[in-house]
Amino acid sequence: MTESTRPAPLYITMHEHDNVAIVANDGGLPAGTVFASGLKLIDKVPQGHKVALVDLAAGAPVLRYNVAIGRAVRAIPAGSWVHERLLDMPEARSLEGLPIATVKRAPLPPLEGYTFEGYRNADGSVGTRNILAITTTVQCVAGVLDFAVKRIKNELLPKYPNVDDVVGLEHTYGCGVAIEAPGAEIPIRTLRNISLNPNFGGEVMVVSLGCEKLQPERLLPPGSIAIVDERSVADVGASEGAGLDVVCLQDEAHVGFMSMIDAIMSTAQEHLERLNGRRRETVPASELVVGVQCGGSDAFSGVTANPAVGFCSDLLVRAGATVMFSEVTEVRDGIDQLTSRAANPEVAEAMIREMAWYDAYLQRGRVDRSANTTPGNKKGGLSNIVEKAMGSIVKSGSAPISGVLSPGQKLRDRGIERGLAYAATPASDFICGTLQLAAGINLHVFTTGRGTPYGLAQVPVIKVATRSDLARRWHDLMDVNAGQIADGAATIEDIGWELFRLMLEVASGRKKTWTEHWKLHNSLVLFNPAPVT
Repeated sequence: MTESTRPAPLYITMHEHDNVAIVANDGGLPAGTVFASGLKLIDKVPQGHKVALVDLAAGAPVLRYNVAIGRAVRAIPAGSWVHERLLDMPEARSLEGLPIATVKRAPLPPLEGYTFEGYRNADGSVGTRNILAITTTVQCVAGVLDFAVKRIKNELLPKYPNVDDVVGLEHTYGCGVAIEAPGAEIPIRTLRNISLNPNFGGEVMVVSLGCEKLQPERLLPPGSIAIVDERSVADVGASEGAGLDVVCLQDEAHVGFMSMIDAIMSTAQEHLERLNGRRRETVPASELVVGVQCGGSDAFSGVTANPAVGFCSDLLVRAGATVMFSEVTEVRDGIDQLTSRAANPEVAEAMIREMAWYDAYLQRGRVDRSANTTPGNKKGGLSNIVEKAMGSIVKSGSAPISGVLSPGQKLRDRGIERGLAYAATPASDFICGTLQLAAGINLHVFTTGRGTPYGLAQVPVIKVATRSDLARRWHDLMDVNAGQIADGAATIEDIGWELFRLMLEVASGRKKTWTEHWKLHNSLVLFNPAPVT
């Protein structure tokens, strides 16, 4: 590349009052580089990392997003690389004296006429996929179920062309746990609600060992599921709850391993027959329930991908859909922004309670929210959790927050049918995804700057790249390139609309995401704050 074709040196600021900016150029910029503003780099600054726009005195606040992401530990001359070692991170915002439901914006204008092809369920929910999910009560049965699922996919699934997939809901819970302890209800209700996800069509099938603490009737008590079929399958250890099919491996009827596999396959076939009779039908976009999440974040996350997702979140809310954002440690430093956007004081207080609960949870482990940031986050330019949180929150858009979920809770059980909701989850990608599944999402959006092959078997996952370089290198893993925003080739609104339209195509089954194409998915990881015995 010649001097005449090399891109001009660029930096990006997020607010007019910011005193740092991030370097936009691929590969970063060398010391001595002069920007159009006249600013000259003193240090080499990697892409996505911060440069001081003015001289910063020792102890001065370092502002990005017009928020103090830290204080300078020493004097920092203009043009210097501002990295984590030069910042003292501020204390977390107190949960006292927060603004409560103070933002009173005019309602977003309705967005009408958008539809997708989905599967209507008896409980009124809508699926974007038609999947047989097989629930497990304990990790002990995971190997047996994995063997059975492979046979089901090879031998049975081809006979049922209207069924998209068969998935085992495997996890590491179920026994060896203090199942009556405070906090033990979280993994139990999580697994229960995942079993009832809209993409599973109301068909509930369970594989149990028999001696585990998490017995089927405790996981899915009578009345917790819609009755699909009055028949039971006593010969394979059915529970007493009508409509709940349980294959119990310790049942005396089983003689040998293949007896267990045959029982699982026989029971699965009954569910596959019912699922195969389902057909897609045109439904309004308001039936979308979308979880938004970020992972492998970098400094561009809050510049490109997350703002585009935030714009799309507003489009979804305008269309009457439900959007859920999460990750406690990645919103904790912006809690005042969220409580002020609460639809009412009750929602704000619920959010404060969730933050306080999580603060106490971390304190028991003798850590705080600063443990969130990863080496990759820092390599991508994020100095600390305060900076990361400011870029994470923008995924939520600008709509009022209409409801709050505790870990493992279901949107419908909390009376949340439409609008923007907050689900209190850990920031761990796979735990957050697991909890959003339990909440009832039928579509998932995941933004990344460093890159991750993250996926879920239970719902389609649309991956959004923050940088064009990542989108180019991972061209068959990323579904949307939000890096075009930083390149100047597209606006936040352009990418937001692209994402919205892609959601309708994916939800309709007309287009597969790359994670679906490659069948990439992460294991379910249940959040269990209770002791293990």
